[in-house]
Amino acid sequence: MFEKLKQHWNVKGFNLVLIITTFALGGSVCGYTGRKLLGLTDIDKGLLWVILYIFLVTLLWPLAVIVVSIPLGQFWFFKKYLRKIFCRFGAISKSATPLNEGTIRLAVFASGAGTNAQKLIDHFAGTPNIKIVLLVCNKAGAVVINIANNHHIPVQLIEKETFFNGDHYLPILKKCHIDYIILAGFLWKVPAQLIAIFPKKIINIHPALLPKYGGKGMFGHYVHEAVISNKEKESGITIHYVDEQYDHGAVIFQATCTVDATDTANSLADKVHLLEHQHYPEVIDKLIQKAKSQLKQTTN
Repeated sequence: MFEKLKQHWNVKGFNLVLIITTFALGGSVCGYTGRKLLGLTDIDKGLLWVILYIFLVTLLWPLAVIVVSIPLGQFWFFKKYLRKIFCRFGAISKSATPLNEGTIRLAVFASGAGTNAQKLIDHFAGTPNIKIVLLVCNKAGAVVINIANNHHIPVQLIEKETFFNGDHYLPILKKCHIDYIILAGFLWKVPAQLIAIFPKKIINIHPALLPKYGGKGMFGHYVHEAVISNKEKESGITIHYVDEQYDHGAVIFQATCTVDATDTANSLADKVHLLEHQHYPEVIDKLIQKAKSQLKQTTN
């Protein structure tokens, strides 16, 4: 259970302990405060008291965990966590929040279930100067579209022939003021015209250690089956810039996992997915923050 929580929240062991402690202390504080407030009234401990107590605890809990999170050093985590909850229940809208002039805007290109897209959305929901403002998808029924809709992110469906004709969709990207394109399980090759417009600004993640097991047709289980068939001892992920060739652009980051004798394509895929979810949002965040810092230094 704890391993799943670490992966879901993208935190390390000690931070997980502090987060769970904040949840526990925050719950205790709001429960205690709720009882004290009701003790100031003449209401008997009956059904009405229970209803009012639940109502008070619900109102007090966000404030309690925020207050407790400050001395435990978890304020930014709970700020992002509570914002996600409020967005989910419609209390606030992500689309209603104006972006600052210096905000870096991302377009995520995805084709399928959107697990990496979800991790990216979760991560950048708590980053004030980097925002995902557009999802581009080539499949009308893809699950990732539902994910984008749930987070109030506009979706642009694209057609194959039009996409490969070059820069037809460029006006949409310009209208959204896109700075970077992030590929998250996007299976089409990016046209050279688009790469020329976004040099070193299109980033992909590949489920193997490039330059091995890359190229046309090397995606998903085809990659993992090839790795196992060749009796490799390790596999992993490669985050790289996109150029005119499949899986060829300059490597930004790699992370590895072992390939055991008992591994199947499915079990290896699970290992690689963990690496993807753990590293992809963080690497992109650091890359963009570094680029912003360098640009600021050169302009000063």
